[in-house]
Formats: sequence, structure tokens, C-alpha cells
Amino acid sequence: MNPHVSKELTPDAFVALEKAGMSRRQFIAKSGALIVGFSMAGMTTQLMAPGSAAAQRLDGAGSSRLDAWIAIGADGSVTTYTGKCELCQGLYTAQKQLIAEELSVPFDRVKLIQCDTALTPDQGTTSGAQSHPTNFNQKNLALASATAREALLQRASTQLGVSVDRLAVKDGVIRAKADPSKSASYAELVGDRTFGVPLNPGAKRKHPSEWAILGKPVPREEIPAMTAGQFEFVHNVRVSGMLHGQVVRPPAVGATLVSVEEGSVRGVPGIVKVVVKNNFVGVVAEKPWQALQAANQLKVTWTPGTGLPLQRDFYEYLRNQKPTRDTFLVNSKDVDEKLASAARVVKATYRYPYQMHGSVGSSCAVGDVKDGKATIWSATQAVYPLKNSMAMLLGLKAENVRVVFRMGSGCYGINGADTVSYDAALLSQAVGKPVRVQLTRKDEMAWENYGFAFVIDQRAGLDAGGAIITWDHESWAPMLGGRPGSNNPGNVITGFLAGFQPAAFTARTPAPDPTDFSNGSNAAPSYVTGCVGGRCEGTGAVTSQRVLTHNVKSLFWTGPLRSPARLQNTFAHESFMDEIATLVKADPVDYRLRHLRDPRLTEVVKSVAKAANWETRPSPRPGIRQTGVAAGRGVSCVLYEGDNGYCAMVAEVEVNQDTGEITVMRLVIASDCGPISNPDGLRNQLEGGALHGLSRTLLEEVKWDDQKVASIDWSTYPLLFLDANVPKIETVLINRSDGSTMGAGETATTVTAAAIANAVFDATGARVRQIPFTRERVKTELDARV
Repeated sequence: MNPHVSKELTPDAFVALEKAGMSRRQFIAKSGALIVGFSMAGMTTQLMAPGSAAAQRLDGAGSSRLDAWIAIGADGSVTTYTGKCELCQGLYTAQKQLIAEELSVPFDRVKLIQCDTALTPDQGTTSGAQSHPTNFNQKNLALASATAREALLQRASTQLGVSVDRLAVKDGVIRAKADPSKSASYAELVGDRTFGVPLNPGAKRKHPSEWAILGKPVPREEIPAMTAGQFEFVHNVRVSGMLHGQVVRPPAVGATLVSVEEGSVRGVPGIVKVVVKNNFVGVVAEKPWQALQAANQLKVTWTPGTGLPLQRDFYEYLRNQKPTRDTFLVNSKDVDEKLASAARVVKATYRYPYQMHGSVGSSCAVGDVKDGKATIWSATQAVYPLKNSMAMLLGLKAENVRVVFRMGSGCYGINGADTVSYDAALLSQAVGKPVRVQLTRKDEMAWENYGFAFVIDQRAGLDAGGAIITWDHESWAPMLGGRPGSNNPGNVITGFLAGFQPAAFTARTPAPDPTDFSNGSNAAPSYVTGCVGGRCEGTGAVTSQRVLTHNVKSLFWTGPLRSPARLQNTFAHESFMDEIATLVKADPVDYRLRHLRDPRLTEVVKSVAKAANWETRPSPRPGIRQTGVAAGRGVSCVLYEGDNGYCAMVAEVEVNQDTGEITVMRLVIASDCGPISNPDGLRNQLEGGALHGLSRTLLEEVKWDDQKVASIDWSTYPLLFLDANVPKIETVLINRSDGSTMGAGETATTVTAAAIANAVFDATGARVRQIPFTRERVKTELDARV
């Protein structure tokens, strides 16, 4: 069997291609039906804003040819090709719903092939809640579906001699409305042949009011196989002749390789080879346990590490780091004047730690590199970018590298999936055979790309009536590396150890004036107008505004982690908004509504308050006793990324004031993400995102000593385990059938921390401004109350 042809092809196509000895992409290219120009444009070498689209390369070149997206089999089955991957969020099922709906075929007649560089279009990276905006509006997969339907109707019109407007489609058969005996099936019209037409930018999608499959709660297709233990995760991939590898990471941050004593593992059973490339060290053995034994016994000498600052001083260290890269999101240039004339000035500082993905299953990949070619089975969220950076790492031509996506552990950012793919590829190249690598818990946790730490200063000026007249935000966030993209293998630990540098840090001080308003990081609060260059694109009413961000070089590798920067900034904004409301003795919901001007953000706030039976009054709750268990409620809201999903949350908590323990009792979430593709999938995303946010709010923080990361297992990095007492979660879904489709995968995560912080304050009168809200930290704030 040709290993470069996916078993996921339809049976007829698979047999045909096997006989031809070529991939689908080669077949279509040879047939003249597909002309695709794939962009190899790399990431910019300057440090990008956290989570920015350019840094993540969320979009790819795609294809303007219909045959790159959809094929019809001889049996009428529909095979679809997508560059957006299933990451445990239900996208696989929703994309099948999209195709089935637009082509009017049964759901189970659609086959979906995802994220394989030999087969699927280049759609960049699956990330940032961007898959729905990318594939479910008027481009890419949605446009391909509409184009295919219209092309099939036109062919049927010609064949049947009936005008298109007098034809109807059902279950893949087109019939004349006036004479159903006149019919043509999709199989008859194009089965086993290419369409040979480009995407039609004018092709019209079905209106949501017509939907019969899309918009319905179709169960996720992969769950039964998962629960039965039959699903093939990347961890389950097996290739003939496959060996197993383990890596040996440096013992301290900044340590470099001095020497390796290969003879120290000569007696380990099954040892095949010790591999060294610059500072990269690994071993290959016949079996996984043998590789692990060899990695543990291998004698490696390293230089001393560079040393790390004391963790207790980290936020001051961060604030004082030089050089910086400074950026204004908005700057009305009257903030200092407004602050000077304000009736009252409010100030607060918020702190957010490094956090890790902490995937329950450690990252795994299989590499098969030989004869100048490579096939990599990977849980990467970016198959095409990885293909190109992998070629750089291995010294191969990009066209000789194939990356095949297989699901791994939940990630929502960049855990060890890319770096372990590099590990497997380097070890395979060294031995000329397939090699599987699964990282140890320590190797993954100590060296993954962590979510961004932040320190954020907020200042606001109020008028005599308590309204906000100016808002000043200044933040510091460390960065190092990130997604490898197309040309930066050094952005993750393996690429760096193998000799590649991370994307260069480019200092910039002072910050230039902004030229347009982009709130992709949610650094601008929801309550400012976002006015830049005469255009106001923010969601609020505050016209005097300044948002200044400072990026500095990080101690550790960093990268996107679910709601990168957006969660940290929203925690600060929404906590600060509550603090201001408290000072002016206003109800937190009413005070937000006074400063919002976006009707959709206003609606989610009102909707969540109504669903939660919000008690209208100022915070904190009157008559607080300073001992025992106290209950409170808090609210938070956001337009995620400034344009990608509206969300509001009410949290209800109980706080044991004697111990500092927080118990979240209830979360109510309101969501508006435009037309809803699958309401069950949306609820699952909101619920899962809220629980992820809950874990990060109460428990998670990367810790270190003077040389190395100390959070290397579940004892040193606790998170919300499966036996945890979870809150009751209720969702309010606002379905806007006439709007554009937005994302929802990260919105609930974004608002959770602030909602809990505000609820804790409402219950106790104690304001906690540093994540995580550990018992010790909460107790300290409780004891500091007047």
C-alpha cells in the first residue's frame, strides 16, 4: 500500500488512486482540473502581538478550484476536503452538516477528509475560534458547497431541458418540480469525474430559514468510536517497521550541550541509536520502554543554566524588563488631561501567570523520513505551516514532506504537538526508519509553549455623576517563540535545540500612533469607542482612551493558549469595571449598560442577567459577615477579538471566609455568534470553555526555581480533575439567522475569571487581582479587609 495515500478516501477513489500509484492531489493536478498556488509566505521575523492572526497564520492560500474541496463518487457519495481540523470541539460534525445542507444530501452520505497536505486545501492554522468564520460564511468550504450545488443544478437543467428555477433537489437527486419523473442524480451528473470549474464568488448559500440539517443538534460523529476505544488518535498510529524514540532535554533553562557518552547505554536492550544534532539529544530503540530506559541512563553533560529570577518578584521583573516592543491600540491624546480634570481617578493592577496547556495525554507523533521524503502523523493544528518548517528542519524540499493530521489530546493553542513532530522526524531521519515519540509528562510540561503572563495597570477618570470619562490601560507581557509557522522551527524547543533561532525580538520605543483599530487581543476594554483615524470601531461610549502594550522577551517558551491575551485582558477590564461600579454605588450590570453602545453586546449582557435572575444592587452584598460561608454573584462580558463572538457570563460562588476556598456554584452564559451551526456543539463549547476558565482561574500557575521549571506533573501543576465538583452551567443561545457566522470556542473561557472575581468580591468585599485564586491568596485578601 502506498503510505502517501490516506485511507480516508472514499472506497472508489482509494482503489483508483492505489492502482494509479498517486495521491488525489497528484491525480487532480494531472487531470488539469486543479490549479492551486500555495503560499509559502513566512511569519514576520518581528515579534507579533500575542495571538495575532499573522503570528498564527490562521488563513492559508486555499484554492479557487471546486475540485480541491468536493468530489462526487459513482455511488453519489460526497467527499469533502477541509484544512480546518477537529480539535475535540465538534467542528468535524459541523462541517459535514454544512456540506450536507448546501448539497441537499443525507448527513451520512458525506465523507470529510481533514488537514492532510497531500489531499486538502491549505487553510493555515485551526485556531483562534476562526474556523467558523473561515468556512461557514461566504468563502472556502461554504462557497465550494454553494458552487457545487449550482453547478449540479445547471448540468441537470441542460440534461433535463428544464430551467434551474423549476428544479428541486432532495437526497442528491435533482427533479423537475412539475414532473418528478424528470430527474438526474448527482452520480449521473458528475460521479467519479471532476467538476472542472472554479469557485463562483456569486454562488448563493441557503438562507438559515431553509436549513434542515445545519442548525440542528446532530451528535458528534467521532464520540461513539472514542467511547468504545476504537478511535485512532495520533497515539495509536502504527507504521510497519516502526521504532520508538525519547528525547533528552536540558536540565536547566539556557543550558547547552557539552558531551554525550553513547557508551553509557550500550547495554540497554533494544537500543538502536543515540542521536545528536547541535543541542538536540534523543535515543531510538525497538520498544517504548527501552527508549525510556535509554533516555534515563544516557550520560549527557550540559553547561550551567542562565538562571531565573525569583518567582515572588516576577511581576516587578516583568514590568522593568528592557528592551520592550511598544504598541498603541488607541490613543486619543487627551487621557492625561482628562485624568487631571476628573472628579475621581480609580487605579488598579492585575496579574496573570504563565499557564500551560497541560494536556491529559502527553503529545505524540510518528515520523517516517527516508530517501529524501518525509511523512509525519501529527496532532498539529497547522499541517501546511508544519510541512514547510519541517522541510527546513530536515533539509528537504517542502514538496517532499507530507503532514497528516490525527487527533491528539485537547490543546486549543500550541502544546507539544509541533515539537514532538520535530522530535519524531529528526530521530526517524537519523535511523532511516519510522519512529514514534510520545513525550514524558516532565518533558512536555517543562518545555511546552506556555500561555502568556501579564501585568496590567488600569486607570479611569470619572465625572461628578460617576460616569467614566477616560480609560487608560498599560500592560506588559513576555513572549518567546510561538507557533513555528512556515519558517520558524526555532519557535519551539526541538527546533531551537536543533540549531534554529526563534523569531527575532524587535524592540520599538516609543510606540507609533495607531493607524487602524484592531482589538484582536482584547487589550482595549469593551467600554471605549475604539476611535482611530476618524473611525470608531469599539463597542463602548468612552471617547478618551489610551491602550499601550509592552511586549518583552520571555523567560520561557510562549504561544497561544485558549483565548491568548484576550482572557488576561478581559480579566483586568471586567474586574476593573466592577471596581468602578462599586465606588459609585452602581449595579454592575446597569453600570456596564450605561457605557456600552454595541446593541449585540448589550443584548448578551441583558440576556444573561435575565436568565440568572440577577439581583439588581451594588456590590458587595450588604450585611456581609466576615466569617463562615458567604455567597455572591458577578458578571463579565466581551466581544471576543473585537469582532468574533459576543459572550456574557454570570457566576455565582460561595466563599469559605475561614479557609479562603472558593466554590463556584452556578455559571450562566449568553452567547451570540451569528447563525448557529449546531446548538448542542455550541453549548458543549461554552460549557467546556467555562470549565477550562474555571480551572485556570482557581488552580493553574507555572512555577519555577532558580534554574528550571518546577511544574512537571499533576502534583506541581494542579488543574480541574475529572472528579471535581463542577458548577451548574446554563446557556442562553441567541441565534441571529441574518448575521455573519462568528466563533465561539474561546468566548466563555475569556469571561470566566472576571465573573468569578466579581462574584467573590460581591460575596465578601475582598478584591482578588491575581490569578490563580488559591486559598492562600484569597485568605490574604479576606484578612486585609477593613
